[in-house]
Amino acid sequence: MATTINTELSAAEAFKTRPLTPLQRVHRILHLHPEISPMIALVIAMLVFQLANERFLSPGNISLILQQVAVVGSLAVAQTLVILTGGIDLSVGALMILVSMVMGSLVGLTGLPGPIAFAIGILVGLLAGLLNGVLVSVLRLPPFITTLGTLSIFLALALLMSNGVAIQGEKLGGFLLWTAVAFSVGPFNFTVGVILMLLMYVGMGFVLHQTGWGRHVYAVGSDPLAARLSGINTRRVLMSVYAVAGVLVTLSAWILIGRNNAATTSAAVDVNLDSITAVVIGGTSLFGGRGALLGTFLGAITVAVFRNGLSLARVDVLYQTLAIGILILFAVALDQWIRRAGVKG
Repeated sequence: MATTINTELSAAEAFKTRPLTPLQRVHRILHLHPEISPMIALVIAMLVFQLANERFLSPGNISLILQQVAVVGSLAVAQTLVILTGGIDLSVGALMILVSMVMGSLVGLTGLPGPIAFAIGILVGLLAGLLNGVLVSVLRLPPFITTLGTLSIFLALALLMSNGVAIQGEKLGGFLLWTAVAFSVGPFNFTVGVILMLLMYVGMGFVLHQTGWGRHVYAVGSDPLAARLSGINTRRVLMSVYAVAGVLVTLSAWILIGRNNAATTSAAVDVNLDSITAVVIGGTSLFGGRGALLGTFLGAITVAVFRNGLSLARVDVLYQTLAIGILILFAVALDQWIRRAGVKG
């Protein structure tokens, strides 16, 4: 009997120490470094579009891509926080429109100073995020259904507030349009909105990886029960994540106003889809607990590259959306495959 057990143990040990195949090595590397996948996808996409159109990698077009990605890229920071906890926020785009209308209306219709309107916008974003957080963490409603409902509420409030009329740039004053201020670095042109987006990535990246709160976010997303048993207040973490996401959405709304030179309800049709796509392509697991903002940034750039490259090729917008949908399916399938490496240890 003992001999049989020893033989089985020896076989198991031999199996564990057996050299990994090349595919298994790739599997393991992608699990440990999820940002590699979007980096490869981005390089391939840029090469393909450059071969299709020699203007693609010109300084002017690269500058345009960065300006185009500022809104979705900043929104994807908020989306990443939520998805890291194993949830999803379908309301970020609608909340961005609502906050932009609140700030635009306060400045354009009441004459309130821009900084005060911006502070009120942050408060609106914070309260809206807290609403989502309470519904998800306290009432234990599914994040998908919860944010689908608040999406409708936020969008309806924005439409009621605007009455279908955009508030144009000449009424918004200098502060709300400051994110549109452009400057040059060599042959490249940047806007303040692009710099603000980059600061959001750097700041939240530091918070996620260098603070206890960030470690709690990953712990809750990885295993809520284990996190609770280890003493983490999972409800408080979830509420804070949605609240912080709401504040980050306010920054996206500020960038949106500058990008469009107006506060309007028709400014961000595809932002929800693109922000989720950026996060998933960036290697953040839809099951939570794994991912990084570097990957999200690369994912956002990849989405912008696809849309820009297809536009240069004069591909219809409907087919661009089709391409983004295929990207999502591929990214989710890749996430499942990579996740199995973690399960197998």
